[in-house]
Amino acid sequence: MTTIGPGRPTPPIELGGEGPAFTTAHFTTAAVELDTEFLDALAATGALVSVDPTTLSESSRDWWPLAMTWAAANEVGAIAAAVVQPASVDQVAAVMRLCSSSGIPVTPAAGRSGVVGGSVPLFGGVILDMCALTGIRSVDSESGIVDVWAGTFGDLMEAELRTSYGLTVGHWPQSIALSTIGGWLACRGAGQLSNRYGKIEDIVVGLDVVLADGTFVQTGGHARQAVGPDLDQLFVGSEGTLGLITAARLRAWNVPDGEARSAWSFPSFEEGADACRRIVQRGLAPAALRLYDAAEADRSYGTGDVAVLLVFDEGDPIVVDAASRITEQECAGRTRLDDALVEKWLGHRNDVSALEALISKGFVVDTMELTVSWTDLPNLYVTVRDAIASVPGVLAASAHLSHSYSDGACLYFTFAGKPAEDNAVATDALYTACWDAGASAGLACGGSLSHHHGIGINRARFMADALGEGGTQVLHAIKAALDPAGVLNPGKLGMPNPFGTAPFPGAAIADPAASGAGQ
Repeated sequence: MTTIGPGRPTPPIELGGEGPAFTTAHFTTAAVELDTEFLDALAATGALVSVDPTTLSESSRDWWPLAMTWAAANEVGAIAAAVVQPASVDQVAAVMRLCSSSGIPVTPAAGRSGVVGGSVPLFGGVILDMCALTGIRSVDSESGIVDVWAGTFGDLMEAELRTSYGLTVGHWPQSIALSTIGGWLACRGAGQLSNRYGKIEDIVVGLDVVLADGTFVQTGGHARQAVGPDLDQLFVGSEGTLGLITAARLRAWNVPDGEARSAWSFPSFEEGADACRRIVQRGLAPAALRLYDAAEADRSYGTGDVAVLLVFDEGDPIVVDAASRITEQECAGRTRLDDALVEKWLGHRNDVSALEALISKGFVVDTMELTVSWTDLPNLYVTVRDAIASVPGVLAASAHLSHSYSDGACLYFTFAGKPAEDNAVATDALYTACWDAGASAGLACGGSLSHHHGIGINRARFMADALGEGGTQVLHAIKAALDPAGVLNPGKLGMPNPFGTAPFPGAAIADPAASGAGQ
């Protein structure tokens, strides 16, 4: 474990100007306000209610890199009318019944570490802060199941599991000290060691969910079952648009006592990716296979004009040894590099400070992660990288392979650029052009829209292309059935909403006459 975080949301970047009490909204979406009577009704639920301007500003933003560029001008994407923090499931249900019946938008939030604007309250209303629902509820050590509140920060859960129970969930995103279990589930997150432990949708056993009308639903609960569609997976990845996850049962494993690491160079990214494919398809992959293209490897590790594969594994020593032998066989004939490269990655894998540093210097920076089949990977890698690099103002575009599966892999593209003019309009235009180029190219080459960051605001305009007409209709029908008032996280996942036009071209558009709905 690394140093434990504060167990509360960490601001992504300091707001400028006169401070958060004087923050303004960047988007021009119509904000739903709350009158005194409704605020009193919220307080009557027993939940903590705040309309303090500083609390509203800080709670209304996340780690979306584009929104971080607005901070110097003391702007956030949008600002809620109230922050409501329930301390029990009953309070969550009471708040939702009140908001749903009154047509008040509710944006769930916890760690607010998302990078796509998923917890930005586009239409004002209520931010539902889930951080008071925190802590491990129970542990079944024999079965390897931990029951945990959704507002628990990941590093705190891991520390307690390891110290008190000798267990680990194995879900280790870069944002582990910034993010909560509910956030992992809401955006279908991935950890850095998912080759061994799986993504969060593989780790979850069951959920507690509160629907828009306050109905409590408990899903899953068994190792495997055949009782109709898997309701766990209905809510995992729904980004708070279908229901509010209040607790989860997660699979846990004994803390590993075996480790292995190695580093290898390849003449090209494509050859390194093929080695990853062969390793994974032999059925026993190391916990992490991280392949960097030459540009990214040289920037991080000073390795020159070669692609670099970093391999890390943990687990039962016999399993680790077998996986290491497979790796060595599939990398035979390649240059083995110093294992210290893996140590360098391990030492910095949770460092998120570089993002703020670059944005503070006026750079437009972001990452774009997507999955693609092994067959389509070589073409997609070159096409997406070059599409982003061709956008005027882009200074660098590179990629690494972060997660490997039997049928494909996650490619993680990084880009940086500077707009021609130093203003928000030019910054927004450059950022949007990079995403339009990269996401469109990725979808055209057979890639997914996202692997683990989710959709939020930023990717909403691509959802119809990603799902197709039939898939889009199914998703919208589920939303209409579970949230007929459309109050849950409106403007996200590209779905229609009753509050107005969501920002960005192609995002959900509703009846403008409804823009002032609510209190």
